[in-house]
Amino acid sequence: MGGVQAPRLVASDVDGTLLDPHDQVTPRAAAVIGRAVAAGVGFVLVTGRPPRWIPPVVAAVGVGRLAVCANGSVLYDAVEDRVLWSQTLEPAALADIAQAVADVLPTSGLAVERVGTSAQDRDAFVAEPAYRHAWPDSDNAITERSDLLTAPAVKMLVRCSELRSEAMVAALAPVVGHIGDLTFSHPGGLVEISPPGVTKATGLSEVAGRLGVDVADVIAFGDMPNDLEMLRWAGHGVAMGNAHPVLHDVADEITATNGEDGLALVLERWF
Repeated sequence: MGGVQAPRLVASDVDGTLLDPHDQVTPRAAAVIGRAVAAGVGFVLVTGRPPRWIPPVVAAVGVGRLAVCANGSVLYDAVEDRVLWSQTLEPAALADIAQAVADVLPTSGLAVERVGTSAQDRDAFVAEPAYRHAWPDSDNAITERSDLLTAPAVKMLVRCSELRSEAMVAALAPVVGHIGDLTFSHPGGLVEISPPGVTKATGLSEVAGRLGVDVADVIAFGDMPNDLEMLRWAGHGVAMGNAHPVLHDVADEITATNGEDGLALVLERWF
C-alpha cells in the first residue's frame, strides 16, 4: 500500500462500511473525509440504499453530494434532492422475474423500489403482503403482487427468510440471470435484482467520468457481495475487516472493521 498514490475520488459503501455497528458516521471518519474533500478529492456514496435513505448519511458526513443508489441504478444529488438519472427494469422484465421466482422459490415475497425526481417521492417502495422486511421500513405501500409489475422499478427485491442469500442467488441465477443483475447486501434471505449489467461499478464509473477522474485514481470501500464489482473496478479496492469472504478474495487491501474505523485508517495515510 505504501506505493499507492493519493486518490482523486473516494467511493464508499454505507452500511457495514462507512457506518459503524451503531449505524453512525464516527467523528474520525467524518473528519478525514472532510480533509480529503478540502484537498480537492471527490467523495461519493455507492450503496444499495434508495435515495430516500441518503440525506441523513450525507448530513452525518458533512460533505459530499453525489450518491450512486440502488446498487448502481440511480445517481442522486443529495444537496439539490434530485435524481440525476436512473436505469429501470421495465414491467415485462418484472413480470418475467416474478414468474421465475414463483417457479423456483415459491415461498418468497416480492417488493420493488421505484424512483421519482427526489428523495421525497411517496410510494417509492412497494411490497406484497407476503414480503417480510429485512430492515425496518415504515414508509412502504402494500399491494398485490400483480400491482408490483405495472411500473418500471430500479430494483426488485426477493425475500425468503428461511434461506441464506447465497442459496437464493444460486437458485435464481439460472432462471433470471439473463433478465437482471443479482446480488445481495444482507445475508439472511434477501436478493436484489437490478437491470442487466447494472452494478455499483457501472454507477461509480459514470461518476468518475463526470468528474474527469481515471479509474486508477479511484479508491473504493465495501463489505458485501453487492460491492464486489466496484472493488474489482476501482484502482484500489478496499474490503472491510468485517466484509463477506468473497470481498477479501478480490480486494487490493483488507482494512480494519467498520467498528474499528477501517475506512478512516486507510484515508489517514494521505489526509
